[in-house]
Amino acid sequence: MRNNPMRERWAAGEPALGAWLAIPSSFSAEIVARADFDYVCVDTQHGLNDYSDTWQMLQAVNLGSATPVVRVPWNEPGVIGKSLDAGARAVIIPMVNTAEQAAAAVRACRYAPDGSRSFGPSRVTRQEGADYFEHANADVAVIPMVETAEAVGNLDQILSVPGVDAIYVGPSDLSVSLGLPPANNDGVPAFDEAYAAILAACRRHSVVPGCHTVASLGPKRVEQGFGMITVTADTVALTRGLSEDLAAVRGAAAAGSGSMY
Repeated sequence: MRNNPMRERWAAGEPALGAWLAIPSSFSAEIVARADFDYVCVDTQHGLNDYSDTWQMLQAVNLGSATPVVRVPWNEPGVIGKSLDAGARAVIIPMVNTAEQAAAAVRACRYAPDGSRSFGPSRVTRQEGADYFEHANADVAVIPMVETAEAVGNLDQILSVPGVDAIYVGPSDLSVSLGLPPANNDGVPAFDEAYAAILAACRRHSVVPGCHTVASLGPKRVEQGFGMITVTADTVALTRGLSEDLAAVRGAAAAGSGSMY
């Protein structure tokens, strides 16, 4: 097996910093993967990626050093297994609200006797080597999403499930569940209290707290104690870069002395 930068950060007590891929392109995936993130996640839930995109994007992610991650569309064992067989070394599972749902996610990620994952690592053995099966159960990170008020209320039960390595907070869905606009709502008591409860529960159970955020809030999330922080996405970086470059030249053009014609 190759090294696993995300797990190495966790073992050292350091936060793993990652990027998100929503654009179905192996070329843009390669660009992101070469930027020295600890993990890169292919989003197959809200991103535009289907399986034919995902496995090629995972190939591109392997051109960098980051741990390849997939967010699956739902807590469904067939989709989870197919993502792992394609090369994901961690799976983020949406809308996990109960211990039973968390246990189902773990089973889908683990070979027997620890779970029910079917054996057929069609691509991942080419990626990780012939000893993949020997290490897979310990290597694959199971990361349920905590993104509803129900999940926050069930945190201790969810985090007590053996095999849950980390949780991942979706701030928009969590906010909607709390009656707030879909965003990071720092400073709003209900949002801040939910984050505090999540962090405290993760400390109690020695589970890594992860979250989706924006770069401007990244330092705060580090200070709060999150250990898995997605700081940007391909769509975000592209939009920001284009806007900034255009604004810089528009500003120069507006300051010009007259028409060129």
